[in-house]
Amino acid sequence: MNDGRKRDSMRGRENAEPAEQTNPVPWLLGLVAASLAVWGVSYFLLNPDLTRNISSAPGAAPAPSSAATPAVADGAQLFASRCASCHQATGSGLPGVFPPLAGSEWVNGDAKTVARILLLGVNGKISVAGTTFNGAMPAFGGTLSDAEIAAVASHIRLSFGNKSSALSSDLVKTERTKIGTRSAPWTGGDELKAQQ
Repeated sequence: MNDGRKRDSMRGRENAEPAEQTNPVPWLLGLVAASLAVWGVSYFLLNPDLTRNISSAPGAAPAPSSAATPAVADGAQLFASRCASCHQATGSGLPGVFPPLAGSEWVNGDAKTVARILLLGVNGKISVAGTTFNGAMPAFGGTLSDAEIAAVASHIRLSFGNKSSALSSDLVKTERTKIGTRSAPWTGGDELKAQQ
């Protein structure tokens, strides 16, 4: 009899078998999904530079003519959109991966060299502040005008503790002309030094 009572009392404590219900998706989840969709679309619509960067992939059309560029290029904005992802917003770079711009002998050296680096980019070993980096810097000669390259170079040379002179668009234009039809990036710091 004790065994029978135990079984009866256990049956009273058991939960009912789960059953599948037809519950709708929670309204909060739907609201979050809709909000993310609206934010995503508005982000791209409010940032036209993002769509311009997608259309200016490597091998795209040459640099825009000076008539198509704005009168004054914003070097800080160009740096933020084109350079900060590697060199960081502080210009300190990423140790062992991307060289610093702050205190760099390349940035603070000959203005022509800075223009050449931005026009063609650099592949290979380059020593910055006593540390050797072996990577690739993209070329901006095909996507930025002379005025834009001068603006971003001037921003870098006058920021992050650097106190070098600004670059003019005429200097960048002269260096672009000297480079001519070359499209291959500079092969490291040794080739850049040989150009000086």
